[in-house]
Order: sequence, then structure tokens, then C-alpha cells
Amino acid sequence: MSVPLKAGVLIADDHAMVRRGLRHVLDAAPDLHVVAEAGDGIEAVRLGVRDDVDLAILDVAMPRRTGLAAARELSARRPGLKILMLSMHDVDQYFFEALNAGAAGYVLKSAADRDLLEACRAALRGEPFLYPPAVRTIIREHLDAAAAGEETSGEVLTPREQEVVKLVAEAYTTEQIAELLVISPRTVERHRENILNKLGMRDRVELTRYAIRRGLVEP
Repeated sequence: MSVPLKAGVLIADDHAMVRRGLRHVLDAAPDLHVVAEAGDGIEAVRLGVRDDVDLAILDVAMPRRTGLAAARELSARRPGLKILMLSMHDVDQYFFEALNAGAAGYVLKSAADRDLLEACRAALRGEPFLYPPAVRTIIREHLDAAAAGEETSGEVLTPREQEVVKLVAEAYTTEQIAELLVISPRTVERHRENILNKLGMRDRVELTRYAIRRGLVEP
């Protein structure tokens, strides 16, 4: 796939101030321009399938749907779309999950001024962007292990179950979750029962604490 002369970029972050800062950096570059902004993961998916978006920059932690879940859906619906994850968390778990979700790289917000443009251009060329050079080796080992069918993640919940946990923790009702995920309320209840059984938990309070620990929601 050829690199567009001026690539259209989607920025998805629930903080307007962050979006403004990223837009300022990206629009100043001669080969990039922001064509859309989203404030949550569901809106990011809706906008990310547009033809004028060549690159999606997704915050890991967003309301209604995480950036990781949005990346998985966009990768499935638009395989040619380039995706970068943006996060304040320097945590290997998110790093690996971002790659598994189809992202080409992972940029720390604390280093965005230094790394963002380089990361965008690498992603558009179809190359990975890895913030510390030493991590390149770790990622290669991780992908090789995944390709060989070895277990690479400690996550016990399916992507759909993680979506349900996130929405439960954000205080959505069963009916609201069903509407957002386009499934029946009965299916939502079944997911919730499976999640509680898998995690050995009893109620919404414990699920909310779990969601915070896993970075699915912000405290």
C-alpha cells in the first residue's frame, strides 16, 4: 500500500485538551492533517471507517469502548487502516494488547512531542513503532510465540467480556449495554455471570475495582 502524500488522521481521546494538542502537532506537519476527532471508542469506530482516514490514533482508555477494543474492530472492518495507540501507561500488558489488536505502534503521551510524528510516518509506511529500542526484541519474541500458538497473555476474559466489564464499571444498565453492543439484555446477563464466575467475584463493586486495575476505566 502506497503512503499518501498528505495522510488523513483521526484523533480519538476523551480529553478535548489532549486532542487540541495533538491536532496542533499533526496539522503543522506537511504530510499529515487531522480529518476527524472522536471523544470515545464507539465514535472512533464510526469515524475510523471513513475513506478519508488513513491513520487512527486511539487513546487506550476511553469511555464506552476502550481504544484497544476500537482498534480490534477497526482492524477487522478496515484491514488497511493504520492504527497507533496512545497512552499514559508505560505497561507491557497494554503494549502487547495493542499489537494484538492490530496497532502498528504505541506512543506514550509523556513522549508524544518527541515521538508522535515519527510514529505516524512509520505506521503509514507499514512499519512498527516501538518507543524504547530494547523493546523491539521483546515484541519479536512475543509475536513469534503467538504465531507458534503459545500463550502470550494473562487475560482470562474475551474481548467481548472486557467490553461488558468496562460498561458495567461505567454504570451503564443492562439495557443500555445491550443497546450499545447490539446484543440482547439476556446475553448481557449471561456475559456478566460468566465474567463473575471466571474472576471469582460477586458484584458490580468488585468488577469496577477490577476494571480500574486493568486500565479499562479511569478511577
